[in-house]
Amino acid sequence: MKYPYSIDLDTLMADLRTDKVNGLGEAEAKQRLEAYGPNKLEAQKKKSAAVRFFGQFKDVMILILLAAAMVSLVIAISSGERKEFFEPFLILLIVVLNAAMGTVQEGKAERALEALQNISAPKARAVRNGKDGIISAEELVPGDIVRLEAGDFVPADCRIIQSFSLKSEESALTGESVPSEKQQGVISAASPLGDRTNMLFSGCSVSQGSALAVVTETGMQTEMGKIAKLLKGEENGQTPLQARLAKLGKLLGIVALVACVVIFIIGVMDGMPVMEIFMTAVSLAVSAIPEGLPAIVTIVLALGVQKMVRHNAIIRKLPAVETLGSASVICSDKTGTLTQNRMTLVKLYHADGLETVSENNSARGKQLLTYATLCCNGEVVANDDGTILHIGDPTETSIILAAMNNGLKKSVLEEKYSRLAELPFDSDRKLMSTVNDIDGTLTVIVKGAYDMLASRCVAGHPEQAAATVDELSADAIRILAVATKTLDVLPEKLTSEDIENGLTFQGLVGMIDPPRPEAKVAVATCKEAGIRPVMITGDHIVTASAIARELGIMQEGDKAITGTELEKMSDGQLDAEVSEISVYARVSPTDKIRIVKAWQKRGDVVSMTGDGVNDAPALKAADIGCAMGITGTDVAKGAADMILTDDNFATIVEAVKQGRGIYENIKKAVAYLLGTNISEVLVVFLSMVFWRQSPLLSMQLLWINLVTDSLPAIALGMEETEPDVMTHAPKKRDESIFAHGNGVKIVLQGLMFTVLTLFAFWYGRNASGQVEGGRTMAFWTLALCQVFHAFNMRSAHSLFKIGFFTNRKMNYAALVSATLVCLVAFIPPIATAFGLIMLSPANYLIGLALAMSPLVIMELSKAIGVVRPKSHYIGKK
Repeated sequence: MKYPYSIDLDTLMADLRTDKVNGLGEAEAKQRLEAYGPNKLEAQKKKSAAVRFFGQFKDVMILILLAAAMVSLVIAISSGERKEFFEPFLILLIVVLNAAMGTVQEGKAERALEALQNISAPKARAVRNGKDGIISAEELVPGDIVRLEAGDFVPADCRIIQSFSLKSEESALTGESVPSEKQQGVISAASPLGDRTNMLFSGCSVSQGSALAVVTETGMQTEMGKIAKLLKGEENGQTPLQARLAKLGKLLGIVALVACVVIFIIGVMDGMPVMEIFMTAVSLAVSAIPEGLPAIVTIVLALGVQKMVRHNAIIRKLPAVETLGSASVICSDKTGTLTQNRMTLVKLYHADGLETVSENNSARGKQLLTYATLCCNGEVVANDDGTILHIGDPTETSIILAAMNNGLKKSVLEEKYSRLAELPFDSDRKLMSTVNDIDGTLTVIVKGAYDMLASRCVAGHPEQAAATVDELSADAIRILAVATKTLDVLPEKLTSEDIENGLTFQGLVGMIDPPRPEAKVAVATCKEAGIRPVMITGDHIVTASAIARELGIMQEGDKAITGTELEKMSDGQLDAEVSEISVYARVSPTDKIRIVKAWQKRGDVVSMTGDGVNDAPALKAADIGCAMGITGTDVAKGAADMILTDDNFATIVEAVKQGRGIYENIKKAVAYLLGTNISEVLVVFLSMVFWRQSPLLSMQLLWINLVTDSLPAIALGMEETEPDVMTHAPKKRDESIFAHGNGVKIVLQGLMFTVLTLFAFWYGRNASGQVEGGRTMAFWTLALCQVFHAFNMRSAHSLFKIGFFTNRKMNYAALVSATLVCLVAFIPPIATAFGLIMLSPANYLIGLALAMSPLVIMELSKAIGVVRPKSHYIGKK
């Protein structure tokens, strides 16, 4: 529809063949879905298996190898000897097998990423057949009637039917930084996008108010879809880690090429066959470069993220996994995250004093409960099985439940004292007001924060309640104040200035939200891991401090400050004192951004939790934004890197643990690949320098590279998280993957494999009296050495302690790799084609012993404590 905003609403509804009250029928909606297609932006066209396969040949080193194989084939054809054809065909076969494995790996990574994208599908509230229901946003069609409230994403382009105080955040679409005010009406057809105030646009969000709207466009026909068309074809970027590894691969490539040039020159000067030494040099260059690293990293990250879903953490952005391993500060909300979010009303304060909530409170207590209940929007429903269903804000449902237990059912009260108007709660006023008809009198009931309400009261002596507020807050009891006033007439438009002043104080209601039992353990784990937990809450400072002390967040010498105190602090003061402050109470959403930036200036990596629309900027500003999956709004989830499906602080800590484990597994895979590839370069290089003979031919090098560089490396990436991963300090933001001696270990391991392989070559050559015997021993030893080394890389702890075969994926990977090595070594026609000969059983056993020696040496040294895992920094931060 070209100009749905420029025609009157009745005409539009007629054109769309829909009804504003009943919406579409299910049958009609199904037909339209088939006609218009699903309401989603078209995904980038998937690569076919063939495209992925031929894409493997883009690598420069593979192209050089193919060119070399073609030259070898031409020479074989010109010589006319059948045996000369073996080498070029085997090289081509290995290259094709390598490309096939790369295609499979890429396909796995693509499927894993697709699974992540489908974890959290957006929903929409639609009216179908006259009934409200929750459906997948993809099922929306033009003509659907949808309901939207503050915090919701707009699921499709919509024309407003009805609205209340409606504003929409459209900066992503129009660039306008201030939310746009929206209202029903007709707009000129010439109006630019930002001036179409009667429209809501897909991909934007409702920042205030509520609306009933009719869908006019879906999918790629929306304004956001038009932008998406311009972006189609853009490639997905690499994660920071992948970019660093790609850079490392280029550096290794240059080093390998230099080594290969030297080897080639030495071979030619020494009279070796030019083609043989050329093929060896090229093959060495190809096998020395871990070109599969980026793909392996993608697979490990994606599979790790899917694993985190089982721990109630949905990772929306893949690089967040890397960042999780660096998290050094967790700024957490209190309610529902650190506590159970099951508020229970426990205290009432009124003119007669303080009383405990029971099933038979005093007359004044019941009157206070009546007022408070009438000013609530939640619901409490008793199910047939005896369970109680709480619908809405936990604070409100605790009041409603306490009133219900006193025989004051909310539905009955509302029927008796009907609500005529409402002024909703907002985070600036911290108040909510209703106007009710109580026995024929227009009565305003105001409920909210005591410090905001007390100054608006002119009767009822609210100042006398101050001591009670402090007393209850010291016990972590949350306080809400209740006040009333009467009106002569109902205003056409409710404003805070008119109805929330000149009030009569009625009393206080106090409820408690007990800490989650697991939160205390999680806080202790944080501190052991060098992570600083910080509480940021809208609660009273005394309440927040009491909970923080109980959980261990706040300790002797730590500070707790209010949002008012924070506003008075300059950025410089906050930067200087932020490490001393454990609790921020009564803060506004904008205060959170200041807190995040103050920690980041110290070099810390900050995780921030949030659930509301106004938390979205802070979630974006944080290094890791964590949105609440249960209470969180769509906007908060959209701005976050991670969604907690159980709104639990312990889940954040578990996610950090899993993130650290994933990063450590990537480090293991990288160290394994680099250590083995370094040894291949050094073996050939040193042998050429000292003996003027290559211990491994091109085909042998490529086969070793093929069978050991893929499956074992992926299996390492699927190791269980180390049990002590949370006893190490967070890695620094710019920490190299070779930090803490990891680079030295890789080089030493590469040297160890080099020495063993060179000894095997020397021994096999002397024992058999021919160079082929030496090459067979070198091939057998180096290939199996790499297979066994994969087990050694599984953990910094001894396998005697964690078990040698506890990683089933590694067992299968090692079995497949070892079988492929034996296939070449023991089947005579294949062995001959690879330039190998049959050795005596004793020589195979010697080679096997040499191959196993690094595993035995390293595991024994771990077991007796000679080599210990390096703990970078352990202790409280």
